[in-house]
Amino acid sequence: MRGSRVKSVLGFLLFLLLAAALVYFLLEDKGVRRGIKGIPEPKQTEASGGTSFEMSGYDVNVSYMAAYEIEALVVHTHDYAGLSLGDRLSPVDLGLAWGKVAEYNDRIDFHWEQANRWLNWHTDSYSELQAVGGQAAVMQQASNNHIIPATGTVRKAVKKIKMGDRVRLKGYLVNLNAEKSNGATFTWSSSLTRDDTGNHACELFYVTGVEVEGEK
Repeated sequence: MRGSRVKSVLGFLLFLLLAAALVYFLLEDKGVRRGIKGIPEPKQTEASGGTSFEMSGYDVNVSYMAAYEIEALVVHTHDYAGLSLGDRLSPVDLGLAWGKVAEYNDRIDFHWEQANRWLNWHTDSYSELQAVGGQAAVMQQASNNHIIPATGTVRKAVKKIKMGDRVRLKGYLVNLNAEKSNGATFTWSSSLTRDDTGNHACELFYVTGVEVEGEK
């Protein structure tokens, strides 16, 4: 009887340990919501040139529209693992914030969401937004970024980025044109401002360099 009871206790303790490990893994994989003070505006300068390559049977031409560097808090991520050219070019979208939005992200629940290449948000009370400068300020201090990795190393790095990371990304905002021998075409264009909304308001970001600082 006593041996059976000991086995039951040990079994229960093992269950708790496995459950705790699973919760830890899931939380670590998803990341955490936090705020970071003092993140500056992204830097954008004039650029020219481009690059080209073949992917999924398409001849892809990438035109550099602006050199771009951004330090930001990752407020959300979304992987795109499909077989389409868009998903292969850009395997992840990063929701990035800076300024007051990044600073107050741990105090204001923005309910960030990403789907279908969009970044959306809402709050339970819009009066909370006074701390960051109102609704318009949120639109100017957060962006959805379609990440096109320039190399395999960059691709591996951006795939590991999670919510709560502080990142520094550099590269180019680009326009992209692709064509197949059968005449099929694909085009994709970047926004060049941080204050636009709606269609074509996202940054199409050809990333050449990545630095990631996780939660301390």
